Amino acid sequence: MAKKDYYELLGVSKDASEDELKKAYRRLAKKYHPDANPDNKQEAEAKFKEVNEAYETLSNPEKRRMYDQFGPDGPQGFGGGNPGGGYYSYSSSGFDGFSDFGDLGDIFSSFFGGGFSNGRRADNGPKKGADLRANIDISYEEAFTGVEKEISISRDETCKTCSGSGAKPGTHAETCSVCKGTGQIRQTQNTILGAMQTTRTCSNCNGTGKVIKEPCVDCHGKGTVRKIARVKVKIPAGIDDNQRIVLRGEGEPGSKGGPKGDLYITIRLRKNSIFTRNGDNVYCEIPITFTQATLGAELEIPTILGEKVKYTIPEGTQHGAKFTIRNQGFKNVNSNYQGDLVFTVLVQVPKRLSKEQRDILMQLAKTMNEQPPIKKRGLFG
Repeated sequence: MAKKDYYELLGVSKDASEDELKKAYRRLAKKYHPDANPDNKQEAEAKFKEVNEAYETLSNPEKRRMYDQFGPDGPQGFGGGNPGGGYYSYSSSGFDGFSDFGDLGDIFSSFFGGGFSNGRRADNGPKKGADLRANIDISYEEAFTGVEKEISISRDETCKTCSGSGAKPGTHAETCSVCKGTGQIRQTQNTILGAMQTTRTCSNCNGTGKVIKEPCVDCHGKGTVRKIARVKVKIPAGIDDNQRIVLRGEGEPGSKGGPKGDLYITIRLRKNSIFTRNGDNVYCEIPITFTQATLGAELEIPTILGEKVKYTIPEGTQHGAKFTIRNQGFKNVNSNYQGDLVFTVLVQVPKRLSKEQRDILMQLAKTMNEQPPIKKRGLFG
C-alpha cells in the first residue's frame, strides 16, 4: 500500500521552510497524541506515528532531498534488511519521543504536567542506534541491468550470550541504589538567593539507572560485540554515480530496546572506455571513413551490454554529427522512462594513399571543380 505524501500529511507545501514544518508538526503532534485521545487511542497513535515519521524525514536535509528525488514509496523491491521492502525507505522504526526536537517542551507539558527543566535530564528511554556508511563500486553494465552485491561492514551486534542485557546469564541488572533508577543525583544547596537545586548524572550507574554486578564474560557488560557482518544490497537498474541507497535497520544496534540505525550506501560508477553518461542518456564516439561519410553507410553501433544496433547515416555526413538511438540508455530509477544512446561520428581522413587511390581522388577533385594538390619538387630537384 502506497504511503501518503509527507507534505500532505503535515499540511504544508513542498517548499515549506524549517519553521513552517516545525509549526505544522507541533500542531498535529498535540492533536493526535494518544494521551489527548483517550476514546480513540489506537487510531490516534497510528496518525501520530505517521506525523512523526513525516517530520522526521522532512526536517532532515539529507532525508528530505532523497524523499523529494524518489517520492513517498521509491522504487519497490529493495532488499537487505529493509522491513518496508522498498529501495529507499523513509519509514520510522517506531516512536522515539521528541529527543531530537529540543524546543517542543510544551508538547510534554500539555500531557504530562511539566516540561524540560533547566538542567539536562537523563534520557533512560530507548535510543536508536548510530547510522553507518559504505561505498560500492559498480560497472556501467551492472548499473544498466541492476545487480545484487554483498558487502562487509564492521558493526556492533547484540551479544547472543546475554541477549544484550550486559549481565551474566542467570543474573540481571539491578536498580541503582544511589539514584534509585533515575540516573540523576539532585542536590539542594542554601545560598544567599535561597535554596538552589542542582542535578548531575549519577556516577555510580553513569546515568543509566541500572548497575550490573556480574557482567557478561563475552561483552563485558556492554550488551554488544564487534563483528564483521555481510549485507546483501539490491542495486536497482539505472542508478547513477553518487546516488545513495538506504537500508533501514542495518546500522548499529539501539540501546534500551531502541531500533537499529540505518546503513547509507553510496554508489560509485566506474569509468567506461567507450561510454559516458549524463542523466539517463549514454554517449559514445564512432569513427567512420571518408567514403562512409561521403556516400552514407550502415553502421553497427555498440550498446552497453555489448550488443550491436544497426544505424544508417545519410550521405554527406559531417565530422562531429550526432545521431540518437531511442531507448538504449539507462532506465530511470523512479519511473518507466528510459534514456537514449547518442553517438557522435568522427570522420577519419586516410594518412597514406596508394598511387591508384590518389589518382582516383584527384579525378574526383577535378569533377568537383577543386584544385588538386600539386606535388612540389625538392630544393635541388
